[in-house]
Amino acid sequence: MPPATSAPDAPVADGDAEAPPVPTYRSLAAPVSNPVDKFALLPAFLKVRGLVKEHIDSFNYFITKGIKNIVRANNRIEARSDPGIYLEYKNIYIGEPSVQVDFRVETITPHFCRLTDRTYSAPVIVDVEYTVGKTHAKHRKPSFTIGYMPIMLRSYACVLNGKDEAELARYGECPLDPGGYFIVKGTEKVILIQEQLSKNRIIIDTDNKGRVTASVTSSTHEVKSKTVICMDKEKIYLHLNQFTKPIPIIVVMKAMGIETDQEVVQMVGRDPRYGDLLYLSIQECATERIYTQQQALQYMDDKVTYAGAGNIKDGRSKLILRDVFVAHVPVNNGNFQPKCIYTAVMLRRMLDAILNSDTFDDKDYVGNKRLELSGQLVSLLFEDLFKTMNTYAVDRMNKNSDMARSSPLDFSQLIMQQDVITSGLERAISTGNWDIKRFKMHRKGVSQVLSRLSYMASLGYMTRITPQFEKTRKTSGPRALQPSQWGMLCPCDTPEGEACGLTKNLALMTHVTTDQEEGPLRNLCFSLGVEDLSLLSGEEIHAPGSFLVMFNGLILGKHRQPQRFANNMRTFRRSGKIGEFVSVFVNEKQHCIHIASDGGRVCRPLIIADKGRSRVKEHHMKELRDGIRSFDDFLRDGLIEYLDVNEENNALIALYEHVDQDGVQRSSITHIEIEPMTILGVVAGLIPYPHHNQSPRNTYQCAMGKQAMGNIAYNQVGYDKLGAGQNATVAVMSYSGYDIEDAIVMNKSSLDRGFGRCIAMKKYTVTSEKYGDGISDRIAKPQRDRDGVLIKQNMRALDEDGFVAPGQIIRNHDIYVNKQTPKVTNRTPGTALTDRDYRDSPAVYKGVDGETTVVDRVMLCSDTNDKLTIKCIIRHTRRPEVGDKFSSRHGQKGVCGTIVQQEDFPFSEKGICPDLIMNPHGFPSRMTIGKMIELLGGKAGVSCGRFHYGSIFGEPSGNADKVEDISHTLVKHGFSYSGKDFLYSGILGHPLQAYVFMGPIYYQKLKHMVLDKMHARASGPRVLLTRQPTEGRSRDGGLRLGEMERDCLIAYGASMLIFERLLLSSDPYQVQVCRKCGLLGYYNYKLKTSFCSMCKNGENMAKMRMPYACKLLFQELQSMNVVPRLTLTEG
Repeated sequence: MPPATSAPDAPVADGDAEAPPVPTYRSLAAPVSNPVDKFALLPAFLKVRGLVKEHIDSFNYFITKGIKNIVRANNRIEARSDPGIYLEYKNIYIGEPSVQVDFRVETITPHFCRLTDRTYSAPVIVDVEYTVGKTHAKHRKPSFTIGYMPIMLRSYACVLNGKDEAELARYGECPLDPGGYFIVKGTEKVILIQEQLSKNRIIIDTDNKGRVTASVTSSTHEVKSKTVICMDKEKIYLHLNQFTKPIPIIVVMKAMGIETDQEVVQMVGRDPRYGDLLYLSIQECATERIYTQQQALQYMDDKVTYAGAGNIKDGRSKLILRDVFVAHVPVNNGNFQPKCIYTAVMLRRMLDAILNSDTFDDKDYVGNKRLELSGQLVSLLFEDLFKTMNTYAVDRMNKNSDMARSSPLDFSQLIMQQDVITSGLERAISTGNWDIKRFKMHRKGVSQVLSRLSYMASLGYMTRITPQFEKTRKTSGPRALQPSQWGMLCPCDTPEGEACGLTKNLALMTHVTTDQEEGPLRNLCFSLGVEDLSLLSGEEIHAPGSFLVMFNGLILGKHRQPQRFANNMRTFRRSGKIGEFVSVFVNEKQHCIHIASDGGRVCRPLIIADKGRSRVKEHHMKELRDGIRSFDDFLRDGLIEYLDVNEENNALIALYEHVDQDGVQRSSITHIEIEPMTILGVVAGLIPYPHHNQSPRNTYQCAMGKQAMGNIAYNQVGYDKLGAGQNATVAVMSYSGYDIEDAIVMNKSSLDRGFGRCIAMKKYTVTSEKYGDGISDRIAKPQRDRDGVLIKQNMRALDEDGFVAPGQIIRNHDIYVNKQTPKVTNRTPGTALTDRDYRDSPAVYKGVDGETTVVDRVMLCSDTNDKLTIKCIIRHTRRPEVGDKFSSRHGQKGVCGTIVQQEDFPFSEKGICPDLIMNPHGFPSRMTIGKMIELLGGKAGVSCGRFHYGSIFGEPSGNADKVEDISHTLVKHGFSYSGKDFLYSGILGHPLQAYVFMGPIYYQKLKHMVLDKMHARASGPRVLLTRQPTEGRSRDGGLRLGEMERDCLIAYGASMLIFERLLLSSDPYQVQVCRKCGLLGYYNYKLKTSFCSMCKNGENMAKMRMPYACKLLFQELQSMNVVPRLTLTEG
C-alpha cells in the first residue's frame, strides 16, 4: 500500500524514487486501500483453531469440566438398611492413556493401538471416602480406577497434545493429521456432529393438523421434558405426557397461583386483541367451575396418568407443575411467579403468531439449531453408565445386608467388580448405537469409520453434520439452502441422493461453541440495568418501550433501553471481560433481547468496522506477517469478533471495504468479511474458480474429491503437502471415437512415465487361537523333500518360520501363513501332541491371476486376549487401464476409453504432446467454465513460473486471477490469448484443421477401478440348499437373469432361450413322478426301478426334468400339509 497517494499532505521522501515514504499519522490511519492484506488472517485462524478444533474443544471441556459436574451431581451412594454405610466421591480426573499388562501399567501411543487392535483409552480415576462394617470406620482411597475412557487424539489427555513435529514423528504420527477421532479396537472412529433443535427455547410452529403450537424442550441436569401449548378450536390447551387429557391453560395458570382472570390478561398483555383470543379459554375455565388454586389442582389431579396401584393422586399435579412443566425455569421455595411469567410469554408469542403470521419460527433456521459435538454425546453416555454403576453397587449392597450372616462389605469393592463404564463406552463408539434409556435417546450411526483414501476425505469426515430425522421423508424444507447458512455451513458440500441437503458440512472458519459459566454473566446483566422480574407486576412486564431480557431461554427481567444495554454487553465482549462467544441479539419484533452462552451454536469471526471503516489497519497485518501478532491478539484487541447466526441479524456485513454498495449508507456498515472464500467448506475450497461453474457440478466434485486416491500422511512421502492427483496436459478435441460420453483417451507414454499410477494396499489378519490346556494353533515350516525342494508349490512365498517374507512376490492361491489346527481339543492331560494330531488350515491369498502383488510388511503382535496375531500388508502397483475412473476438479468424471501410442497422438509446434484427450461435448451442457479458466491459468502459470489463484469470488480482492490478465501473460510468452494451440495430426502429419484448446488441468484418479469390479463366470460354485449358482463377485457368483429380463424374453417369444437359461444353465434335476397320485417318488438303484411311496408300487412312474428349486418347493409345501399334485400329459 503506497500511503503517499492516500494522504495528500504526506511529505515525500527525497533521494531515490524507490525509498518508501515516511509514514505519518494520517497515512497510518487511512483505510486499507488494497484489501489483499486481510487474506493472511485466514491461515492465522487455521493455525490457532485448526480444522477440527471444535471436536477437540468439546472433548476437552468434557474431561476437564463436564465429568466433574456429573460426579458432583451424584457424589454419594448409601446402603438402604444403614445410611451410615456410604461412599462419597471426592474428586475425579482422567489419567494418561495406558494399558494394564500383568499388574503393571504401560503407557500407550495411538499408533501402537492402531497396529495391535487395541482401544486408545485412559483410566478414569476417582478419590473416594467410604465406611466399612458396623463400626462405620472411615477409609479414604485416593486414585482408584473405575473404568477406562476412550481418548480423542490431540485432546488434553492424549500423549500427542502440544508436541512439535519431531516428537510427533517419533510417536509415528503425521504432523498434519488433524486428530479429533477415537481409536477403538484398532479402527479410527469419528463421532459425527449431530444437529438438533435448540433446547430451552420457545418455538412457535404449526402441527400436522394446522393448529398453532408453542413448544419448549426443557433440558436440565436432572430432568428432560417437552411442554407443548396448543390452540384447538380457539381454546388454548397444555399437552404434557404426565396428563391423560389436554388441560386448559387458564386452569394451569390458576393452579400456579394466579387466580384472577385480570392478572392473566395483564401478564399476557393489555392489547384488546389478546383479550378476544383468550376469551373462550377463560370462559371454559368458568364453566368448569374452577375459581381457586385448590379447585384447579383438584381438577388436574384427576387427569394425572395413573402410575401403578396404590399411588396417591393427590398432590401429584403440583409436583408435575414444579418439576416437569417448563422444567428449566426454577421454582425456589414454592414461588411459581417465574413460571407464570414464562407461560404468559409463551402465550403472548403464540397469540402474536395468530395475529401476524410473519412471527412464526422457522425450524430450519440455523439460529434455532444446536450442534451436538462428541464431548456432549460422550458426556451423556458417561452420565448414564456412571449412574448405572452406582445403582448396581447399591443393589448388591442391599442384597448383601439382607442376608443374616454376611461379612461386612464396603462399596469400594463393589464398584471395582464391574467394568460397566469401560465396556459401555467402547461398545457405543465402536458400533455407533447410542441407546440411553434414561434420556430416551436411541440413535444409530453416530460414529463412523474415518475414511483414509486421501487427506481431504479424512478432513471432510471431521466437519460432517448429520441431521436428527430420517432421510426417507419427502420434505423439501430442511433440504433447501437456507440464507442463514451463509458463512456457517458449506453451500456445495452435500451428498446427492436421499441425504441431499440434510447431511451438511461446516464452512472453513466456523467455530462451534461450548458451554460457559452462567453465574457471572447473570450478575453482569443485573448490574447493567436489568430489572428483576420478581419485583414487577404483570402490568409492568409488557410496558411499551421496555424489552424482555432472555438469557439461555430463561427470562432474567426487562430493560428500558435495549440498544444501550446491547452495546454495553458488546463492549465488554470486545475488551475480553466476558467470553468471546457470548452473543447478544436484539429482536425488535418480539421486543426481546436474547443473550446466549450455551454450547452448540455455530459462529464465525468477522472484522469490526467503525462507520464502515475497518478496524484492522495495514500495520496490524504487517505485525501478523512478521509473526509478532497472532489471531488471538486480534480478538483481544477488539479488532475481530465472533458472531453467531442470531447476532448477524443485528449487523450489516460488507464483503469488501473499498466497494460502495448501492443503496447502503457506508456509515451503517458494522462488520466486514475476512475473506469471501470462507463461505465454502474444506472440500469445496479446493475447486478452482467455483463461481464460474454451474452449481451442481461443484456438489458432484465435493462427493468425488473424497474418492480421489492420494497421500494420507507424511510418512508415505517426503515432506511435501499431501496431494491427491496429478497435473495432466489436456487437449480438448474429438479423437478416435473411443471418447464418447465423457470417456478419456490416454497417452501410453505418459502412463509409462507414471501418470495415474497408484498402489493398492490390502491388510490380511490371521489369529492363532488358544484352546485352553496349553493347546493352541501352531505355525509350521513349509515341508520339503530330501533334496530341499518344496513339496507344495503354493508355499514358495513362505520363509522358514512359516510366514511370508516381506518383498516376496505372492500369486493367487499362494499360502501366506502356514497355520495348523489341532484335530482334538479335549485330550487327556500329559500326552504331547504329535504332527499327526494337527490338520492344515493355511491362510490362502486370493488375488487376480496375472497380476504381480508383493508382500509389503509382516507384523506379529499379541491382541487384547494375548493371542498371537499375524498381519500382512500386500501391495499391488496398478497402472491405469481401460475402464478406470478419472475426474477433474469440476465434477467432470470419465473413464479411460482407450490407450493410444504416443506416435499416434497429435502434437503442437513446440513438440508438446498431450497426456490425455477430452471430448469437447463435455462442456456445452455442463457449463463448467471454471475448468476452462483453470486450463488457461495453468498454462500461464507454467509459462511464467508463478502460482495462479482461483479462489471463489476472489477477483475483486486479487485472490483470483482475471482472464484478461491470464491472456495477457499467455500472449507475452508466445501463446494464443485464447489458450488454443496449432496441432499436427500424429497419424497423417498434417496440421489439424482447427486450433485446439490445450493446457494443464489437475486430474484425480478415483478409487473405482476395473480390476476390483470385473466379474464373469462360466460354471462354478453352487448353493447347497437350492443347487443354484451363488451370487456376488466375492463368491464367484453367476449373472442372474431376473424377472424383468424374463419378461423381455417372453415378449420376444424366445421360448427355448428361456428354457435354457432358467432350467438347463441353472439347476436341472431329474425327478420320478407318479402318474396316478401326482406326487414325487424315487429311483431304486439296486432294483433299477422307480417306486412311488404313496401308491406303494412302481407301475405308473414317469421321468421328468424340473428345476431343483421347484422340487424343493414341492417338498417344503408337503412338510406344511399342502399337497401339490402334478398332472402329466405325454410330450
